[in-house]
Amino acid sequence: MNRSLSTIAASLALLALAVALPAQARSISYATGYPPNSIGSDAAMKYASALEKISDGDLKAKVYSMSLLSFSEAAPGIRDGMADSGFVLFSYFPAEFPNTNLVSELTMLLELDDVEPSKAGLAYVGAMSEFIFKDCPECVQEFAAQNQVFTGASASAPYMLLCNDKVVSQSDVRGKRVRSAGAQWARWAEAVGATPVTISVSDAYEALNQGVLDCSISSSVDLDIFKLSEVVEHITPDVPGGVFGGTGVNNVNREVWQSLSEKQRKDLLYASAVLGAEISWDYQAGATKELDNAPDAGIEVHDADDSLRDATQAFIEKDAQTIADNYAKRHGIERSDEMVETFRGILSKWVDRVADVDNADDLAELYWDEIYSKVDVSSYGL
Repeated sequence: MNRSLSTIAASLALLALAVALPAQARSISYATGYPPNSIGSDAAMKYASALEKISDGDLKAKVYSMSLLSFSEAAPGIRDGMADSGFVLFSYFPAEFPNTNLVSELTMLLELDDVEPSKAGLAYVGAMSEFIFKDCPECVQEFAAQNQVFTGASASAPYMLLCNDKVVSQSDVRGKRVRSAGAQWARWAEAVGATPVTISVSDAYEALNQGVLDCSISSSVDLDIFKLSEVVEHITPDVPGGVFGGTGVNNVNREVWQSLSEKQRKDLLYASAVLGAEISWDYQAGATKELDNAPDAGIEVHDADDSLRDATQAFIEKDAQTIADNYAKRHGIERSDEMVETFRGILSKWVDRVADVDNADDLAELYWDEIYSKVDVSSYGL
């Protein structure tokens, strides 16, 4: 009898101890090709902090900056479980993500909405995320085929001409060798009489310095990140426009996503909204700073003339249909026309929504309230 009471007492004591001990947090690895102390890496650290806070310590993120998966390894690495989640550049994987890449090429449509340049990338993040979550089951399916779940987007600041000659008119740009940052910008270069050159932004410095390039289509933040301020003498900010927005800011391994509780999935989505807002806001802030400081670095900033602006506007209108036709032909996307029109409407809506946002915290809340909080975590990605 005494032994029995002793056993019960011991069991009760162990139970009380177990109740008193906090539950161990689930740790999720996050891989990014950005190096430490860069905009992308710093935003990832803010994401990790937000995830722990939002989940009340139930979830944590371990950030691996340029150490676990490079940008070119991200999609297959997340698919195969080398990382639980990470930053994916869709343009690196055209065969795997054709529907998503279709929308990623539509960023120059921002110029037709007369968007405030400092808000262009912010609007695109909202539109891209909303479209994939709500209006593109094909996108969700192609992520699932790669054992991934999309949880949000990010975008750069607007792309412009960074040149070693003054380029403000169609006659100025004609014959210039221009680094294109994507297929849509290459088509723009050809449309205005320039010669598109495909090289990485990391190689643009030497190409501009040696005269292999006359201009690079880049964000002004690249003046700092890639030191282009040392080889660029002229900037034309208002052409060609558009942003780089083909990113999965936090794609999650599908098996990892399915292993989370519904609350954990919702918490992760909330933190992804923070991540997308932080990285996109910081890119814009950095780009604005570099453009403002350009004259002090001896760089002249010019406005494009009517001939180049009008040619750019005409190209953008025509290119939307070109994109739809290309993806229908090359990838067999049956809804390409419908997808373009649907996305255009969503993008215009987001241009209005972000117009008055003036900090990253409010931007994250806007993304959460309008998009991420409405995702049905009981079925999405399962």
